[in-house]
Amino acid sequence: MSDGYPTAAQKEALRLICDHEPMPAHWLAEALVAARRPSTNPGYTRAIAQMAGTLAWRLQAQGFIVETLRGGWATTAEGRALIACPA
Repeated sequence: MSDGYPTAAQKEALRLICDHEPMPAHWLAEALVAARRPSTNPGYTRAIAQMAGTLAWRLQAQGFIVETLRGGWATTAEGRALIACPA
């Protein structure tokens, strides 16, 4: 995390959430894996899935997403403004 300034990876996750909200938490990991080139590294998918959890936690801590009652993610007004996502 960069002192409150979202990284490119955080913005990518925020865009995915905004485009598919409310996004179940496990879908974020799947969407991040699908958005990247395949890898022959056996730990690749697991690493991206772990990264998804970290990205969501940071976005929530920064106030750009909130957890829904069903355990998914939704963007806040601040999150939508950051990436120019329509309300």
